[in-house]
Amino acid sequence: MQEVNYPRKLKNKPNFTYEDKSDTIDIELAKRRNKWFLYSVAWIDFDDVCQIIRSHIFAKWSQWDQERALEPWLNRIISNQLKNILRNNYGNYVRPCLNCPFNQSGPPSTTSEGLCAFTSNGLQCNECPLYAKWEVTKKDAYNTKMALALENHAHEVNSMPQDSLWNMEESINKIHGYMKEEIAEKKYKIYKMLYIDYLEESEVALAMGYKTSEKGRTAGYKQIRNLKKFFKEKVENIIEKYDIVIHGGTSTY
Repeated sequence: MQEVNYPRKLKNKPNFTYEDKSDTIDIELAKRRNKWFLYSVAWIDFDDVCQIIRSHIFAKWSQWDQERALEPWLNRIISNQLKNILRNNYGNYVRPCLNCPFNQSGPPSTTSEGLCAFTSNGLQCNECPLYAKWEVTKKDAYNTKMALALENHAHEVNSMPQDSLWNMEESINKIHGYMKEEIAEKKYKIYKMLYIDYLEESEVALAMGYKTSEKGRTAGYKQIRNLKKFFKEKVENIIEKYDIVIHGGTSTY
């Protein structure tokens, strides 16, 4: 007897419209509000950003496989669009102190100046070769693009997401890598605590067992001061040796 193959029963594939899921889209966008930090550009706020992203989601709506969950697809689009918006309006112009391990700017209540552990005067300035290059190639474009000076928004530099908006992070990681190769293991451990883990000097001194006999001086004051001077000179040599620069948003070496 010949076997009869009956057709499989087809599932009803969902067909949600953008309007059907507008509440879900609003919820996913609202989750990002507290992570938005770009307030230097006066003509764009988070509500404007949400409108840009909603328009993009609407244009891409047909690409969502409706047999899969919506939220992961939405979050991928939202993340990519946030990166693009930040890059286009901020990252392509901002000074290279962004995400730099030597950046020591505190919140606005602490300081209105960009503080730096690399320069001799402790400020973000053209003593740093990366800053000097930015000053020549990008500062004018930055001043034109920004509605307010970054000096009044030091917290924005400190709160920049780890996922870099352009390849600055790549350059910093190269510096970290070369430092690990070229300095002693014990010194790199201190370098890592200071400039990668961002520990306070007192925490580093405690971890290393440093002490002091000088009245009014914190433990490890001399050791850490000398080590920071050593790190500064070493990083300068690495930047020059490997030609680590920022140009046109791309790290070259």
